[in-house]
Amino acid sequence: MELSNTDQPLPDHNLSLVQRTLIEWKHLALLGMPILIAQLAQMANGVIDTVMAGHASAEDLAGVGIGTSLWVPVLLFFVGVLGALQPIISGHLGAGDVRKIMPTTWQGIYIALAAMVLMILLLVNIQPLLALLKLDATTMAIADGYLKAFSWGVPALLLLIALRGLTDGLGHTRVIMAFSLLSTLLNLPLNYIFIYGFDFLVFQLPAMGGIGCGWATSISNWIATIALIIYLNRSNTYKNFHLVGDWVAINKSEIKDLLTLGLPIGFTLFVEVSMFCMIALFLAPLGATTVASHQIVLNATSVFFMLPLSLGMALTLRVSFLVGAKDYDEARLLARSSLLLAIGISCVNAPILFFGRDYLASLYTSDLAVLSIATKLFMLAAVFQIVDVIQVTMISVQRGYKDTQIPMLIMLLSFWGICLPLGYVLTFEDWLGASMGASGFWTALIAGLSCAALLLTLRMFRFKPS
Repeated sequence: MELSNTDQPLPDHNLSLVQRTLIEWKHLALLGMPILIAQLAQMANGVIDTVMAGHASAEDLAGVGIGTSLWVPVLLFFVGVLGALQPIISGHLGAGDVRKIMPTTWQGIYIALAAMVLMILLLVNIQPLLALLKLDATTMAIADGYLKAFSWGVPALLLLIALRGLTDGLGHTRVIMAFSLLSTLLNLPLNYIFIYGFDFLVFQLPAMGGIGCGWATSISNWIATIALIIYLNRSNTYKNFHLVGDWVAINKSEIKDLLTLGLPIGFTLFVEVSMFCMIALFLAPLGATTVASHQIVLNATSVFFMLPLSLGMALTLRVSFLVGAKDYDEARLLARSSLLLAIGISCVNAPILFFGRDYLASLYTSDLAVLSIATKLFMLAAVFQIVDVIQVTMISVQRGYKDTQIPMLIMLLSFWGICLPLGYVLTFEDWLGASMGASGFWTALIAGLSCAALLLTLRMFRFKPS
């Protein structure tokens, strides 16, 4: 079986060091740009749900917001676990072991099947957790209904993520970009139909409010996934890879290898997301104004974070390909030069957040009290952006080397060992000076992520692939 690796070409060692570095950066851009567009498309789905649910009622907005905050950390955990597929498949490609690609893909699908069962069981039995939040009856019913409707699309969503391991692992990152855009384009009209109702001739659909967002997302996920499967079976690019024809049974050893690599990634993502959820809960006693300011800054920085995150995902693919090809020198060159890319991105993002803080805050609100706090937090977010970009770049390099356990421990130390306890002290206590309010948590984020960036960078320079 042969496969053109034009999306992941082998390096030319006859070129100078500078030329090779620039060519590797070009490969990262070609791999990373479609990933960035796909990430933004997926983020747009959340924005569409929030805006359209908000126009239905405040209760619908709250229900969808709470429901989303519950399924996102769970999904990201499984995204991390299945994220082991990309570096492993990319490594097979680099090594020329293309016959191993579909068996690995199938083991990922089996993991996705198990994840589907666990996630659906959790979402459809979420009511006891919702009761602990002490929500009003209307908001609780909307959140519960939204999650039950969303759960119908979980199999399609996790299957899509597993198949992304195949397409991204082969370096074809434009594929998921296209189907992510398709899902977003479908989500807008489907949201309108299910949230506000539809009445045309004999076809009538009652308005469902926020619960309709769950149905719209499920349907758009199924359409995008089915379309992807059809594409994979009909495209000449994947003529040597057949989901049905290349079916293999469960291989416990290979599943163990995938989980050994993927579980630390999933746990790291879960720790990071849950930390930000915890911060929001800790800030709640300071009042709605403080929480709103924090959420504005967090949302804005999340948008800026999409660029380094996409670069990191491309780095994982490229480094794993080079390691699979046993070109350790080129992998080392790319890993170390990526630090310069991270610093360069930081030097663009941080000044925008700092000097554009008034304008950025005004995009979200006209409330003067919220604006006052948000603009102060944006100054801290500018510094936070620098260390955050470096840490995500370095941890992505390590994932390309299939080194995930020690980086997981580093992130656990940084998030739960430094950020949360230090943030609580700086925010509410006067042990280290006057309590700082929301600024305390953002200061702690800078401290924790600085630790992560430093330790991950040191590990990157000292790490030697086996």
